Amino acid sequence: MTWTLILASIGSFIAALDVVVVSTALPTLQTRLHASLSDLEWTINAYNLAFACLMLTGSALGDRFGRRRLYAGGLLLFAAASVGAALSQNASQLIVARVVEGAGGAAVLPLTLALISDAFPREKRGAAIGVWGGVTGLGVSAGPLVGGALIQGLSWQWIFWINVPIGVTVALLSLRKMNESHGPRPQLDLVGLGLVVLGMFGLTWGPVRAPGVGWGSAEVVTSLALGALVVAAFLAWERRTQYPMVPLGYFRSREFTTANGVIFFQLMSLIGTLFMLTQLLQIGMGYGALGAGVRILVWAGTPVVVAPIAGLLSERFGNKPFMVLGMFLQGSGLVWLAMVVRTGVGYPTLIAPLVFSGVGTAMCFPTVANAVTAAVPVDDTAVAAGTNSALRELGGVFGVAILSAVFVHQGGGYASRAMFIHGFRPAIAVAAAMAALGLVWAVLAPSKAAAEAARAGGGSGAAGDAGEAELVAD
Repeated sequence: MTWTLILASIGSFIAALDVVVVSTALPTLQTRLHASLSDLEWTINAYNLAFACLMLTGSALGDRFGRRRLYAGGLLLFAAASVGAALSQNASQLIVARVVEGAGGAAVLPLTLALISDAFPREKRGAAIGVWGGVTGLGVSAGPLVGGALIQGLSWQWIFWINVPIGVTVALLSLRKMNESHGPRPQLDLVGLGLVVLGMFGLTWGPVRAPGVGWGSAEVVTSLALGALVVAAFLAWERRTQYPMVPLGYFRSREFTTANGVIFFQLMSLIGTLFMLTQLLQIGMGYGALGAGVRILVWAGTPVVVAPIAGLLSERFGNKPFMVLGMFLQGSGLVWLAMVVRTGVGYPTLIAPLVFSGVGTAMCFPTVANAVTAAVPVDDTAVAAGTNSALRELGGVFGVAILSAVFVHQGGGYASRAMFIHGFRPAIAVAAAMAALGLVWAVLAPSKAAAEAARAGGGSGAAGDAGEAELVAD
């Protein structure tokens, strides 16, 4: 169990580290690769696009061919793509490498939770997922500092080179130290795989392109409409196929559905804020990459301490209190941040709202993951984790796109510090509104007693008459 927790957590760590490291490097990439605002968005969104589109595919392939085997393969693909990113000579090459990195990450992230859930009994799973959440948070918190140190001490390419030895080492150790496990389906749902990839691509392509061509453009509207239609076709197919990728009965569980709603809006707010905040510290306030990395730790470093504690306490008090309080703190901290940021603001003024928001974010990381995996049979934890991770990445794509659009629409730009801050404040206010929507889903989540009654009533954990059991227990 210990090896599984360590190795799975490291895989999650490097996936989280990669998103944040690149965010820290955005101003450097703008200068060194002559990247436009659209290019900068794509360095984030290309990764998230592949992540979101292929997350359920990664889970399904792991269930069919072996979770340990696919986890190791995903890490090796991630490492190989990092080599390509480090060798990129222009923004286009970097974006292509980021797509491949996202494909590798899609085989890594959902399987980390599946491997941990399979290795630990239910009564110890919350604490284990709390550690996983803390290590994932360490990737977020260390990213700005590591990225800043590498960019100023060496070069921007080293933010990708660092992935190579970690990815290869963890892949080899995973093949030796982890137990292999499979999902319950003897056949791969090839039609479902194709439909979910195309549907998720349509839903993510639209918001990725929106800042450049406009939300009302034919390209964006068509992409979103076709994506929604294909997802609807995927759901219709899943109802009739013998071995569905995602058993739709799980969505009758309030625990499963509300946790997925929370993570979608939380990551929409979080990744959008990260995209804007790293630039605020460098462009709006004049700090270098390393200086920005150190200063962002008060926000991004909170999961290291808070997530393991929240995961452990959730075993006693349930997941709902931490999701509700977490989303409230995340949103309130962002409102506070939007109110205090102005031209000439000093960094000490930002510390309290950043800590406030960061603590809230950290409370949700492990408890959402615990709720999603607890709501389904243990054999289907990869499916649950894949669904949750896909919604995470889809939320991140929408977050960056929407906040970028708000930033530009409100007169934000890179010509001066004042111009950047002028667009930053309304963008962060929108991020706070996104967190408020996540809070609504958290309030709708079942209590600990209701969730336990639903699992007992549903037999396997999430289907059948689970909703009725939840209402009785509430």
